[in-house]
Amino acid sequence: MDQIVGRPVKRRNPAATRKRILAAATAEFAKHGLRGARVDVIAVRANINKQMLYHYFGNKEALFSSVLEEAWGAIRAAEAELDLEALDAIEALKAYVGFTWGYYLEHPEFLTLVNSENLHKARHIKSSGHIRDINRPFIARMRRLLERGTASGAFRGGLDPIQVHITIAAIGYYYLTNRFTGSIVFERDLMAKKALSQRLAFNIATILRLVCKPEALQRCEAAP
Repeated sequence: MDQIVGRPVKRRNPAATRKRILAAATAEFAKHGLRGARVDVIAVRANINKQMLYHYFGNKEALFSSVLEEAWGAIRAAEAELDLEALDAIEALKAYVGFTWGYYLEHPEFLTLVNSENLHKARHIKSSGHIRDINRPFIARMRRLLERGTASGAFRGGLDPIQVHITIAAIGYYYLTNRFTGSIVFERDLMAKKALSQRLAFNIATILRLVCKPEALQRCEAAP
C-alpha cells in the first residue's frame, strides 16, 4: 500500500474489481433479466460506484454480454475437469450426464441467464468470438467420447455430438426450468430429494438407450 498524508491507501486491483462486478451482475441479471436488472444495484453489491462499473464494462448491455461469457466459461471449465478419458465410454457418458444435472442444480443462475439471452434472440453472444472459443473444445471432447464408444462396440455409429449434447442438456434443463409449474401440473414435488434422484437415474437411462447398441445396453442394465 502507498502512504498519503501518513495514511495507508490501498492500490487498485482491477482483476478483483472486475470479478466483484461480474458476481454482482450475475446475481442481478439472473434474478431480474436484462431489462429488469438495475446498474445501481449491481454497483452497490460490488461496492463500487456506477462510474467505475462503466469504466470496466462500458454499458449495461456489454456487462450482460460479459456475464454470459463468464457463465458459459464456468460450466465448460468445470466440464474440462472431468477425467472422462480415464473411464470406459459408457461410464464416461454416465458421468457427463450426472455432471450436467448436478451443475444445473448447483448453478440455477446459469439456466435463468440462458433463458434471458434466448428472449433476446442471442444478440449478445452472437457477436462474441469468445463464446465460440469456449464451446468448440467441448464439442470436440464429446465427439472423441462417442467415437471411442463406437470403436469399442458399445455405441451406435454416426452419432452427432451436438445432437447428443443438446439432448443431455434438454432433459435436465426442461425439468428444472419448469419445476414450479410441473409440480402443480403433475401433482408431485419435483424438487424433493427422492424426485431429483429418480430424475437423474431416468436421464442416464434415457441417454444410454439413445446411444448404446442393444447388446451393450443389455449388459449395462443387467449389471448390479
